[in-house]
Amino acid sequence: MPLPFPPPGHRVMVAASSDTEFHPVPTILPTIPFLPSWHRLVGVIVSTLLLSCAMGSVCADIVRADIVRADTVRIDTIPITFPDSVQQGSMVIGRVPPGSQVATAGHDLRVTGYGTVVFGVGRDASGTETVDITTPDGRSRQMSVAVTPRDWPIERIDGVPPKTVSPLPEIAQRIQHEQAAVSAERARNDDRVGFAQTFIWPVEGRISGRFGNQRVYNGTPGSAHSGMDIAAAKGTPVKAPASGVITFADDLYLTGGTILLDHGYGISSNFLHLSRIDVKVGDSVEQGQVIGAVGATGRATGPHLHWGMNWFDTRIDPLLVLERTP
Repeated sequence: MPLPFPPPGHRVMVAASSDTEFHPVPTILPTIPFLPSWHRLVGVIVSTLLLSCAMGSVCADIVRADIVRADTVRIDTIPITFPDSVQQGSMVIGRVPPGSQVATAGHDLRVTGYGTVVFGVGRDASGTETVDITTPDGRSRQMSVAVTPRDWPIERIDGVPPKTVSPLPEIAQRIQHEQAAVSAERARNDDRVGFAQTFIWPVEGRISGRFGNQRVYNGTPGSAHSGMDIAAAKGTPVKAPASGVITFADDLYLTGGTILLDHGYGISSNFLHLSRIDVKVGDSVEQGQVIGAVGATGRATGPHLHWGMNWFDTRIDPLLVLERTP
């Protein structure tokens, strides 16, 4: 009966691991003098065990070394990336090693598991925006993003209801209270990443009012326009430009039917002058989902959608967000 082991001096192949592949390693078992069959069997088993232990120790050392090298590579090879320059009113997305600490403009920025961070540059920002970064291995880095100025034309809008231009004291107080409620919801810093999607138009139509332009209502100077107006027929469905959670939905004096959609990490969208609101606070919505309908409620001269965007209390231009290259 043949023995269950190779004869003395026979060449065998032993598998040794190297990352994800196995390579046969030729090994010659020691020649054992002629002994009874059971003695030879014991000798070969002992030799094989000793060889396996030695190779296992070496392989374990290699695996441990690979793990250390992989950890080092993950931190050192992920570039810290921010745009060199942006326009006033931009949403800025950067990349840092995951686990980094990042701060800018007095805010500690959340960092996604992929190392993505986001912040906004206001309409009146100038010079450079400084971003302070501390990577997980303790390295410090400072990045500067130059802010490119834009021209802000004056828009004259006539035919606005006078009571919305120069409201009575009690109405002015109501407006202030309502706007404070909306502003409070913009302070959220939720861990959702709808902001990183490629935004879509909430409605299709002509741009009838641009972000940042100085407004003059019925001859009375007002504040700069906080969003983008899109002309559309009353009742046109309004879709979520990116996913998020509804944090405000109500009818307000100045802005009429109003919805606030939080996209995460301080980025939010607001939709004003709606004729219909199809969502409620706490609803999770997907990109493209209908949330309301175009109207002319509040301070409006005709049906249109006002789409505004914010990074916390900093207003940003939705058109620049639409044009952003992923």
